[in-house]
Amino acid sequence: MAKTAKEQALKILDKNMIGTMATVQQNKPHSRYMTFFNDNFTLYTATSKKTHKVEELQQNPNTHILLGYEGLGLGDSFLEIEGTVIESDEEGMKEKVWNKAMKGWFEGPEDPDLLILKVTPTKIRLMNTKGDEPQVIEL
Repeated sequence: MAKTAKEQALKILDKNMIGTMATVQQNKPHSRYMTFFNDNFTLYTATSKKTHKVEELQQNPNTHILLGYEGLGLGDSFLEIEGTVIESDEEGMKEKVWNKAMKGWFEGPEDPDLLILKVTPTKIRLMNTKGDEPQVIEL
């Protein structure tokens, strides 16, 4: 049975943690790889309070994220996500997002430099689904 676009998008989000996140730096796009945690289409990502992206997002909270391309060929499905970013103060989110791979940058979820960014999508497009037109995911 064919999955809906929303089901396909959730599968991509659940299967893929690494993607690119673009911010605006001096009126130009600036992209970097980030690790994302998905909670029903809301994305969370960890960063240091001392990064340029934090400054950039304070000036312009808009972001564009690419997530899901696996490099298997031109038909790989992936997501284009437009959204807004805020600093998350949700209780327990640092512990929820924390993983051992972050040890290279932070001492643990209690590290004072660890900041969780919350991405609220404003538009999600499912791309490259076997030649189909991009599909907008209704949130």
